[in-house]
Amino acid sequence: MIVLRCALLAALLALAAAAWQENVRPKVFAQLGVDDTHKFLGNETHTDYFRLLLRDGNYLLVGSRNVVYNLSLTDLTEQRRLVWYSPPNDVQMCVVKGKDEESCQNYIRVLVSLGPGRLLVCGTNSFKPFCREYSVQRDSYHMEREKSGQAVCPYDPDHNSTAVYADGELYSGTVADFSGMEPIIYREPLQTEPYDSMTLNAPDFVNSLVHGNFVYFFFRETAVEYINCGKAVFSRVARVCRDDRGGPHRFKQRWTSFLKSRLNCSVAGDFPFYFNEIQSTTELIEGVYGGLNAQLIYGTFTTPPNSISGSAVCAFSMQDIADTFEGTFKEQSAINSNWLPVNSAKVPEPRPGTCNNDSRQLPDQTLNFIKTHALMDESVPTFFGEPIVIRTSFHYRFTQIAVDPQVKTPGGKAYDVLFIGTDNGKIIKAINAVSFDSNKRAVPVVVEELQAFGAGSPVRALRVARAGRDAARLIAVSDREVLSLRLHRCSSDKISSCSECVALQDPYCAWDKQAGRCRAFSHGVSRWLDDTAFYQSVSTGSHAACPHSKDAGAVGGLSSGLYDDARGESKGEVINIVQDKDGKGSTNSNEGPEVLAADPVPAAYSVETLALAVAAGALCALGAGFAAGYLCGRRCRKDDDDNMPYPDTEYEYFEQRQNINRIQAEPKLLQQVEEVTYAEPVLAPQPKPASPRATLRKHAPYHAPHTPHTPHTPHTHPNMHAHPHHETLFQFQPDNYRRDNFGTLRSHQVNGDGYRRGNDNGFSTTRSVKKVYL
Repeated sequence: MIVLRCALLAALLALAAAAWQENVRPKVFAQLGVDDTHKFLGNETHTDYFRLLLRDGNYLLVGSRNVVYNLSLTDLTEQRRLVWYSPPNDVQMCVVKGKDEESCQNYIRVLVSLGPGRLLVCGTNSFKPFCREYSVQRDSYHMEREKSGQAVCPYDPDHNSTAVYADGELYSGTVADFSGMEPIIYREPLQTEPYDSMTLNAPDFVNSLVHGNFVYFFFRETAVEYINCGKAVFSRVARVCRDDRGGPHRFKQRWTSFLKSRLNCSVAGDFPFYFNEIQSTTELIEGVYGGLNAQLIYGTFTTPPNSISGSAVCAFSMQDIADTFEGTFKEQSAINSNWLPVNSAKVPEPRPGTCNNDSRQLPDQTLNFIKTHALMDESVPTFFGEPIVIRTSFHYRFTQIAVDPQVKTPGGKAYDVLFIGTDNGKIIKAINAVSFDSNKRAVPVVVEELQAFGAGSPVRALRVARAGRDAARLIAVSDREVLSLRLHRCSSDKISSCSECVALQDPYCAWDKQAGRCRAFSHGVSRWLDDTAFYQSVSTGSHAACPHSKDAGAVGGLSSGLYDDARGESKGEVINIVQDKDGKGSTNSNEGPEVLAADPVPAAYSVETLALAVAAGALCALGAGFAAGYLCGRRCRKDDDDNMPYPDTEYEYFEQRQNINRIQAEPKLLQQVEEVTYAEPVLAPQPKPASPRATLRKHAPYHAPHTPHTPHTPHTHPNMHAHPHHETLFQFQPDNYRRDNFGTLRSHQVNGDGYRRGNDNGFSTTRSVKKVYL
């Protein structure tokens, strides 16, 4: 049995290793250098809490606390700023309501371009949201109008919200009250049903976008369909029609097309492991994946904060999202019932959730159905069938993501380059090495890991931006800093051979055969797509034209922790190439290069070795336990005569059980009876009194007997002889007991009679007790 269990454990470990994607070690560990980084610090007297990024031509608008900064895209130099403080009355009222002074500021949370030279800015305004429209006039901003920002901008700066501008109207997802208890998806005058958990249940919005006839919202919320099994948070995608005009009657200011579905980012298996909480998404990415043209949305997902720490990146196709909304609905027939698919025969016509020419003409049956059936039964599957990147680490979680789409490599293949931000200031660059050849699986390659900010500084926003023909830059935002970074490290001096350059598997890099060095793509590089002039193989990490070179250990080795947290300074660029032991990448195109974990110490043993060690340890423990038990039993064995349940107990029961034959019959004791008698009063008949005065009676005084040997008789008062009919209530038989004036029998001690009585002054009575002694 033990051997069978060990074999089963080994099989489970092997299966888990096959199903779970291992942490992928970066090919390059990099630190910020002076030449490749531009930095903007904003107001150094307090934290700006940078959040929003809006591209405006060759400029970048950054929303923060009380200020909107206009920065140059090339070097992040400040061009102008828009200052908007909360009025003193609003600040004072915010403090009165119980908020601290830090929260009672104007945090910019909506930043939308209304057209050339026009800007919509909305801020929390000390928990009293307001919006303003500005026009850009030369080097300044001129306010044109302002209005309430309720249902457009959150009250609390810590609340997540999103907004998108389309068709001259603003679509927002936020909360509509001071307490943050009324979530809403809003476009004036339409909104979702307030305080309805079937529609929105404590959501955290992360992004919104326009696609086709719909506006899509991405958020996470408490899953109402899982509430009977416990509390869980699911990732959602919801949509509304752009031409929705509300319904008739009571649906006049309600969406008639609102639907939502679950986003499924999980590791497949009999018991899938879910990354349930979406943190961010990209814009719409178009590309070719395995020969299929698709529009994708990339998102970062995490496990719950109190769960196993894990993060993942998943991609979803807009076609799969649209197909899900055309599928079956989900409903709960009763409050304690399970959520089940709705029979198609119960779905009214026209189908709820579709766009109509005039939604105000929809029948009540359709409107009532969509009000109670906003959730779809099927979830949206991941595009590649599995997460692209998985990272299990107690040190950080994924927060933000940006994508440089369809980067061309020599030979014509294109790959999406992912930039993933974490909550400890890291930026990870990764790709799916087989995305050009297949859309059914993912082979992750982590090209680079960069410590952009100090430890403990989360990455708040990421954006890949290009300014004309200049090289693209990665814009990274934390609470205190805005950075502009290079997208690659191809030209490092530490990459000195063709095999090392190809082993990076970086779509930006290729080996220049003519120049004899690793180069990056730029508009000045001719014949970049010619695979005879430039060598690169992103899918395998090796090229037949590249000779083997020294292994990875000779290229600086692995290093980490080079960022000086105490001083906040960079120590320059450090690049470390990680390859296989033979100096080249794996030649198996199905598996890609062999990589190991980046954060933890590299595993010293394989899964098979671990399984064998566990089995051997179990067998050794079993043998040692058997031997110890046998020897202990031999040394501690006792004689049969002493084998008593409680040898130290002198209970007669166990002695009789163990030595029943040794006990001799003992003579029975005669019964000893002690009897005590007592005297009882006798009720005598009472004659009828002759007069009322006869009811008062005097009792004869009591006289003790003269000698103890003669019978006691009651002593009669002389008056008693004169009146033969002496009236007493009780008459007592002659006995040896004393009585008081009230006729109560008093007990006393009589020497030699064996009775124990109280003293003469007590009122105790004697009783007859028969005791039998065996």
